[in-house]
Amino acid sequence: MRRVLGILVLVCVCVTFVVLATGAGSADTGADYKVRAIFQNAFSLVPGEDVKIAGVKVGKIDSLDVTPQQTAAVTFTITRKGFDDFRSDAECTIRPQSLIGEKFIECTPTQPRAVGTPPAPELPVIPDGHPGAGAHFLGVTHTSRPVDIDLVNNVMRLPYRQRLGIIINEFGTGLAGRGGDLDKIIRNADPALKATDKVLNLLASQNKVLSDLAQQSATSLRPLARERQHVQGFIVQSAHLATATAEKQPAFQAQFEKLPTLLHQLRPTLSKLGSFADQATPVFDDLHAQAPAINRLIKAQGPFAASSTIALKSLGQATIPGRKALVAAKGIVGDLKTFGEQTRPLARNLAALTTSFKNTGGIERLLDYIFYQVAAINGFDQYGHYLRAELIVNLCTTYATSATKDPTCSANFINANAARSAHHMSATQALHAPGISLANRRTMAVLRGMTPAEAIRLTSGESDASTTGTTSSDAAAVEPTTQQQDASAVTAAQSAAPGTSAQGSDSGAAQRLLDYLLGGGA
Repeated sequence: MRRVLGILVLVCVCVTFVVLATGAGSADTGADYKVRAIFQNAFSLVPGEDVKIAGVKVGKIDSLDVTPQQTAAVTFTITRKGFDDFRSDAECTIRPQSLIGEKFIECTPTQPRAVGTPPAPELPVIPDGHPGAGAHFLGVTHTSRPVDIDLVNNVMRLPYRQRLGIIINEFGTGLAGRGGDLDKIIRNADPALKATDKVLNLLASQNKVLSDLAQQSATSLRPLARERQHVQGFIVQSAHLATATAEKQPAFQAQFEKLPTLLHQLRPTLSKLGSFADQATPVFDDLHAQAPAINRLIKAQGPFAASSTIALKSLGQATIPGRKALVAAKGIVGDLKTFGEQTRPLARNLAALTTSFKNTGGIERLLDYIFYQVAAINGFDQYGHYLRAELIVNLCTTYATSATKDPTCSANFINANAARSAHHMSATQALHAPGISLANRRTMAVLRGMTPAEAIRLTSGESDASTTGTTSSDAAAVEPTTQQQDASAVTAAQSAAPGTSAQGSDSGAAQRLLDYLLGGGA
């Protein structure tokens, strides 16, 4: 039982192997596609030799036979799929495979065609009852066999060389009336002649094109012939350029070696340019839409350009004396350049100083200083506080020495009559002038030459109660402060102009008044 079982398993394995092998063979081969090709001569071919297409082995030679027309019939099978589609324009030739005389058949299933051209029809199939039935037929007009070089060399050996001479001598007689046969032999003897015949047929079909080409070439060559000197110079210069390029070959080689790196680094830039082009497309579309308006604007600029020609000519004429001035100023410009170079450190330090002064609040502190300084020199009399700086720039500053009141001044420190008469008073009269405050009388006395001590001594015990309309108690309360203020003011006026006589000039009096208003003196 075990023996029967083993035999069955072995039979199954063998059947499976046969099926797989048959299936694999049918999958890779084209055993059903056979070609029967007719050659004038199949010398050196034997069954089993290769059949190639574009250098690729695609099949084997099955058999060789002789036809009733004394030609060689070679039947071969295409065993590789994809190459089993021979057309009516297919061609096959016999070529040597090695130096020892082996041959193979090289075929072209169909000729190249232009795009859109329909393919040639398939090879006809030989009907039943004829030699090679079922195979595709390839006529002798589509086959060739080159003459081998060893056969040519054999002809040159004795006695074949002598025999060849006899054949050539009798060739004309022997081939009389056999021109057709000779043409067939020559055509089938060398594929190059067949290819030449194809070329000549193609040229014959393009006679009109060749004629036009000749005429147009003459038209194109006529300017070249007229400018042959320039063409010759171009050729000579091209030769010089080629020589110079050859001399710089290492440099060009180095540049080409750097080209891949450049292209690699250029790729992001090109990508950005592509993105820019995509984003700029709407802009260029809008510019295209506005192109007529832009054209009108450019055309309208014509009269403006014509008018500006006169101005440009005048400007050109002005450049003549301007050039002289520039030439004359060359020395000054040089000095300015030297001065600028020498002052550069100073300017740099000054820029740093002003920047630091601004960043640290120096401007604000300077304004604060001016404000507090002005507030510090304010004066005080029986009427209250006053700004000395404001009196200097005020139209009312002349109220003490002016004989008439300034109409633009609204100050009423003294009455008009008193001010009018005070202009002609002496120092003693000014000290005892009625209707004027004690401080003003003392100031007027100092301005007219009296010493501060005399003015204070002569007015000691007096008060401003009668002139200001205040009560005795108010005058008594104000008097110490007033006397102290007046004493310092008079002393300041006297110290500002020491040695001034009783008959001092008006300018000296004005200077002393200015010192008093500004708080000068000790």
